[in-house]
Amino acid sequence: MDFEGYETDDFYDELFDNQGQARDSARLLVNAIENLPNGDLRTRQEASERAMHSMGITFNVYGSGEGTERTIPFDIVPRIIDGGEWDIVEAGLKQRIKAVNRFIDDIYHDREIIADGVVPEWLFTSSKGYLPQCQGLNPPRGVWAHVTGTDLVRDEDGTFFVLEDNLRVPSGVSYVLLNRILMKRNFPEVFHKSRVRRVVDYPDQFMKMLHHVAPEGIERPTVAVLTPGVYNSAYFEHAFLAQQMGALLVEGHDLVYDGKYVCARTIEGLVRIDVIYRRIDDEFLDPEVFREDSHLGCAGIMKAFREGTVTLANAPGTGVADDKVVYAFVPEMIKYYLGEEPLLPNVPTHLCCEEEALEYTLDNLDKLVVKPASESGGYGMLIGPKASPEERNEFAKSLRADPRNYISQPTLSLSRAPVLVDHHFEGRHLDLRPFILHRGDDSYVLPGGLTRVALRKGSLVVNSSQGGGTKDTWVVDQQTEAEGE
Repeated sequence: MDFEGYETDDFYDELFDNQGQARDSARLLVNAIENLPNGDLRTRQEASERAMHSMGITFNVYGSGEGTERTIPFDIVPRIIDGGEWDIVEAGLKQRIKAVNRFIDDIYHDREIIADGVVPEWLFTSSKGYLPQCQGLNPPRGVWAHVTGTDLVRDEDGTFFVLEDNLRVPSGVSYVLLNRILMKRNFPEVFHKSRVRRVVDYPDQFMKMLHHVAPEGIERPTVAVLTPGVYNSAYFEHAFLAQQMGALLVEGHDLVYDGKYVCARTIEGLVRIDVIYRRIDDEFLDPEVFREDSHLGCAGIMKAFREGTVTLANAPGTGVADDKVVYAFVPEMIKYYLGEEPLLPNVPTHLCCEEEALEYTLDNLDKLVVKPASESGGYGMLIGPKASPEERNEFAKSLRADPRNYISQPTLSLSRAPVLVDHHFEGRHLDLRPFILHRGDDSYVLPGGLTRVALRKGSLVVNSSQGGGTKDTWVVDQQTEAEGE
């Protein structure tokens, strides 16, 4: 099967240059695919899809008329990133999460960045993610965002931009690990020769990080993954990570606060929990502090956290930096807290709460992407060039009614990569979500991360809830054919 007729058009393509030649980092893979017998790649694609289904690799879609549970679409052609290029991205992500953690800690303590006039006070006081109940909290080792999924995109020149930071309960890492298993089965030889960087040790790195931030004096911490339960959209991932990490998988009703410690009810009695990787939103964590009607968390868990007998990852209140308006100020945070220039640029962003930016956005809705500050999953956004005049007019009403809740950005020419469509290849737009584990004194960045691809032709929306799929992401330290022999 060959790539004859595959068009890169005017987009940056992850596998081919603008002359239609395979990039150096992708040449081994492209040659391997082109040497397959006709129909063989399609057979492998279908076998991989059956394997995902048999392994129960699913996600839930709320409000879907097609049923709540489905297998996430998977494309067999991996995305490839050169290792030297990735090293720069990794350094930029470590820099970014270090500054963002400093910002969150500052906001809940002395607010020096406000006093020094770098960011305005309204930035956090008007954020839905800011929690006054977390004022003065001191998470172990000063770490608030232990796990971050930062979304990256490339423009037509191949430059990486940060699209947004996901710091509350970022999902998708299970697909990275499972996609890799499938791809190693499909292309074992080219995988080995390409020297693809490992992702298999992510659960081990995750557990080491959680142990590092455990309450002081605990030699062998007991770790639990707190899930809302089987009806959550990412429940498969919660169960998978707990199993891979060797952690307990618990729901709120499994936990009890005994006046000093948070404990899990087990068949052997109560077991003290030292670190909780929570996959439930802040407002549901503790009915005594947040929502009184919540049955997903544990009464008293915030008291234990404040007193230092349990670590919560990510820390409550971290969502203040998940706000897309706050995102616009991250370059200033890096300069302020670290005294460095940002290594990864933001996408140019207009804050609609500013009168001039609001008028510019309203005048150019047909050219811009407009996003709500606190939504995720691709919901509530407007892609101006793809919207009808009626949709833009209706959206303008929401903008005028609540400008603080929106940002606008130019419509980038997102990079593309080949996907298998029937028995040929077509280009589809994609993004990248690397996962960063932060422990205070250092960070670990998963090589590559989750590539999400917009499987609908011409679409810029990559979210699985909006019809997107995934690819394996290979960060390669390329060998030539001669070196590999």
